[in-house]
Amino acid sequence: MSIRIHHLNCGTMCVACQRLINGYGSWRKPGKLICHCLLIETPESLVLVDTGIGQADVRDPRRRLGSGFLSIIHPQLSMEETALSQVRALGYDPCDVRHIVPTHLDMDHAGGLSDFPAAKVHVFKPELEPVLKPRMRDRVRFRQPQFEHSPHWVVHEEQGDSWFGFGSIQAIPGLSTDVLLIPLVGHTRGHSGVAVRQGDKWLLHCGDAYYHHSQISSRPQAPAGLVVFEAAVQTIRCQRLRNQARLRHLAAHHGNEVELFCAHDPVELERYTGTG
Repeated sequence: MSIRIHHLNCGTMCVACQRLINGYGSWRKPGKLICHCLLIETPESLVLVDTGIGQADVRDPRRRLGSGFLSIIHPQLSMEETALSQVRALGYDPCDVRHIVPTHLDMDHAGGLSDFPAAKVHVFKPELEPVLKPRMRDRVRFRQPQFEHSPHWVVHEEQGDSWFGFGSIQAIPGLSTDVLLIPLVGHTRGHSGVAVRQGDKWLLHCGDAYYHHSQISSRPQAPAGLVVFEAAVQTIRCQRLRNQARLRHLAAHHGNEVELFCAHDPVELERYTGTG
C-alpha cells in the first residue's frame, strides 16, 4: 500500500560562518543548518520522524532551549517552520499525528513533541533514561521543560531482525509500512536512525550520526567547524565513529536500496524539496 512522505525543515539555525559550517562561501556570513524532519502519511495515521523546534520553544526560547543553545546555534525561531504549522499548512489535522519517532531527544529534535501531546513517542530505551532520571549534565542537554507535558512514551528494547547488517526494532507494529528504529549509538547513548520503507526502497533518517553529506561518501570532507562541533557533542566517540563507518559501507554497497540523509545538512534536504 502506497504512502506519502513529506520532507520538512522544522528549524533553521545560523551557526558560526558559512566557510566553517557549510564548506563554501563567506567567512563573515553565518552558516546554515536545518532540522530535517519527516511527515509520513499512512492509511492509518500520520507519523512524524523528529519534531525540530516547537511552538513553545519559539514563544519561550530561553527556558525551553537554554541560553547556551541560543548563543551558539542561533535558531531563527520561526512559527512557520514548526512541525505543527507545517502539518496544518499541508492540510492535515494535527490530531491525526498519532506516532512520533525521534532519532534522539536533543532539544532541536524533541522541541515539537509538546505540539502533539496525544501522540505516542517511540524511543530506544537508553535514550529515555537520562530524560527520566537526569544528572546535572543531562539537564543541560535534555531540556526538561520540553517534556513537562508528560509525553506518551513507548519504550523499545534492542531486539529485532537484521536490517542490512544493522540491528533493527519495529517501532510501530500494525502500520501498512515498515518504520524501524536502527540503533546508531554514539551521538547520544540511545541515538537511533529511523528507516521507512517506501515501495521497494528504504529511506534512512540518520539523525545526528553524521552532519555533512560527504561523511557517507568514499572521501569524507566535512567542513572543519562541523568536525569540531560533532566531536564536542558526542557521548561515546568510538561507537559514533564505528557507526559512521557502517553508514558509509551501507551507502556504498546498498545505495540502490537505501537512501541516507542526516538531520542538519541543507544540501540533503534540497535533494527532496528543492530548497535547502
